[in-house]
Amino acid sequence: MQKTKDLVLGIDTSNYTTSVALADPYRNAIRDERILLTVKQGERGLRQSNALFQHQENLPKLLHRVLPEYRDRIGAVSVSSRPRPVEGSYMPVFLAGCQTGKILADAFGVPYFEFSHQEGHLKAASFTTGLTWNEPYLAWHLSGGTCELLLVRPEHSCPEEERITIIGGSLDISFGQLLDRFGVAMELQFPCGKALDQMALAARDHWKEERSLKKESLFKPVSRKGFEFNLSGLETQSLRALESEAIAPELLVYDLFEEICRILHKVTTKAVEETKVSQVLFTGGVSASLYVRDRWTELQNKKNALKFKSVFGDPVHSSDNAVGTAILGGERIWD
Repeated sequence: MQKTKDLVLGIDTSNYTTSVALADPYRNAIRDERILLTVKQGERGLRQSNALFQHQENLPKLLHRVLPEYRDRIGAVSVSSRPRPVEGSYMPVFLAGCQTGKILADAFGVPYFEFSHQEGHLKAASFTTGLTWNEPYLAWHLSGGTCELLLVRPEHSCPEEERITIIGGSLDISFGQLLDRFGVAMELQFPCGKALDQMALAARDHWKEERSLKKESLFKPVSRKGFEFNLSGLETQSLRALESEAIAPELLVYDLFEEICRILHKVTTKAVEETKVSQVLFTGGVSASLYVRDRWTELQNKKNALKFKSVFGDPVHSSDNAVGTAILGGERIWD
């Protein structure tokens, strides 16, 4: 008896993670396999050529975990082919996934689909939330190299190139880059987000009462214009403070996370007020931070005068993954 080809194989080859996933028609990720790319101690990232090489090495390993059991049920292959769904968006690392995906689709005799990495992030974060997706929503894409506030319109309501619009965010480095550069300066292993998140949580429990009494940050406020801001000044302040050794490193980490949360809340509140869009989604690796999630809830409970609804994607699906890409491809054959 022939098996039903109801699964979609998703492939995502981002800057720092090789990902393969399988999704079924119920939007379940029945397999989610990932390998983090290797960055040498003390370095703050990878060259595209190095990352591309690592993806090419990792993909056969991940596919070997998935294909033997499910190859007969794969009905389509879906791949992240570029950073954003706009003309001219390109990064070499995505070639690894595209080349592998095309070969597999031809070998299986199934459709091949391409989406952007950003679309995959939004889908992976959104499919488990309670937001109403037939209405516009705001989305923060907060990853290692991206800090963008997006206005996302419902699918099929406008041309593809107009569906996701950048309306704000950082004009220089991202929150992820800020944290990684600070973490590397502390001699942590890149990427540093998870380790710093744990330090911030521990420092909060130790320093929260004292910091609330002072009611001031260690850092000067970040300059903002509309929904946009610059973070390089905050980077300079934090690194200088770390080098001076005048302040405990864990307190610096705590205040750095506090500043990130303040910026996000102020810009989001302003965007909701001016756009009249009252749904907000958070995705990307930085949004997986437990500190950011906890602090955001506190700020919302205290200062949510506009009563907008905000949700974070599942932490597992907030960082780079191929689940959203697989579901996007599935929606082409399931619906």
